[in-house]
Amino acid sequence: MHRILMISDDPGRSRGLARDLGEGTACEIRDLYDDDAPAGPASALLADVEDHSAEALDRLRRILAVARHGAPLVVLLRQNSARARLFGVALGASETLCAPFDPARVRAAAGIPHPVVLDPCTLRASEEARQFFGSVFVPDGPVTTRVVETGTDFIAQAVRDTGIRDWVRAVRRFDDATHQHCLLVTGLAAAFARSLGLGERECHRLTKAALLHDVGKIHVPSAILNKPGRLDANEMAIVRQHPDKGYRMLAGQGFEPEMLAVVRSHHEMLDGSGYPDGCREDDIPDLVRLVTVCDIYAALIEQRPYKPPLPGEEAMAILEGMTGRLDPAVVAAFRPIAAAFTPHFPADA
Repeated sequence: MHRILMISDDPGRSRGLARDLGEGTACEIRDLYDDDAPAGPASALLADVEDHSAEALDRLRRILAVARHGAPLVVLLRQNSARARLFGVALGASETLCAPFDPARVRAAAGIPHPVVLDPCTLRASEEARQFFGSVFVPDGPVTTRVVETGTDFIAQAVRDTGIRDWVRAVRRFDDATHQHCLLVTGLAAAFARSLGLGERECHRLTKAALLHDVGKIHVPSAILNKPGRLDANEMAIVRQHPDKGYRMLAGQGFEPEMLAVVRSHHEMLDGSGYPDGCREDDIPDLVRLVTVCDIYAALIEQRPYKPPLPGEEAMAILEGMTGRLDPAVVAAFRPIAAAFTPHFPADA
């Protein structure tokens, strides 16, 4: 797997370029001013830094000492000045590129493989699903059973038509973290249902539950959900309110009790370590257990500004290591879905 480390003094500014580099790159954006040590060597490094001070140079050198180890270093110059070019020389850049940045040229300079080209039908279906999600799941907007049924049918058919691998590739392009995550979980659930050999009604039920599971996140500030870095303790406490908020939002609106259970309990664990209620074992219905596995797997393989997506096998290994917390039968049954991403899924390349 190619691990690309982009070092930036403005992670929000760098997100667009990281996205434009395309599928197949595990591109991790690291804040230049983050004092934590990098997570080991990278396949290639990109320096997107406008601060050319001595302190910035020192910080970059310390990061490179841990992460470079002979890997290409491409310094991106947003201003083509003598000072900026000397900054690249001082870092020992393999190449310097001036703005505007052509993604193909950046990929070539960093030795990044060409991206996978997705079928236009797959791109269109994923974009329609994103627009549906963004128009229906909004603060203070009504979420009706009829609209959710329509969205469930659309996504289930799209996954059947495109296949789960291309669905995930397409959805991971989205910048909005909640859109990306919820459409990943829903697609994985639709594929999981088919893999289990469930009938049409049961397939629909699991896909619908996955589509609804994070509805409470519409009450979490978007600045927290899309933060280009790890959440602090206060922000995490706010996010952890979403199961209860989603449950209260849908209760009394005509949704089945089993759907409400998924919305409220998809973060519960068999050993009682989950939230919001600390449910254990028999208190967690089968439908919740199925969605929880899809939810965790999606979180592991999705693209976020502060972490690259894990390869399918690594994500599956984490699920299998959650002994006592996840239903082992559900985890074992999920393996064929994970196998769809191995070894040729782009994050594994």
